[in-house]
Amino acid sequence: MKAFRLDELEGERLANDGAYLQFLRERNMSVGLYALDAGQMDPQTPHAQDEVYVVMSGRASITVGEETTQVGRGSVVYVPAGVTHRFHHISEPLRVLVVFSPPES
Repeated sequence: MKAFRLDELEGERLANDGAYLQFLRERNMSVGLYALDAGQMDPQTPHAQDEVYVVMSGRASITVGEETTQVGRGSVVYVPAGVTHRFHHISEPLRVLVVFSPPES
């Protein structure tokens, strides 16, 4: 079994000076922690993999393709491979679990 604590992952992400920390990579998926501060811009470009966002904390809007919705703790968003998407209007620091399938390359 592999088990993780969000507070420890956040510490590791901060120690590596990055917005994204991949902490699990398996044959069919990868999982990471993505963090954006209030007011920060999301620099993402479309990915070659399907992905699921699970918002752990914070508040923001997300646009996927032509659709926009508000997200907060407990929100789950699916983004198909190749579709333009980004978080914006981040009003509270955003911490998001990201699941890629197949694994992010």
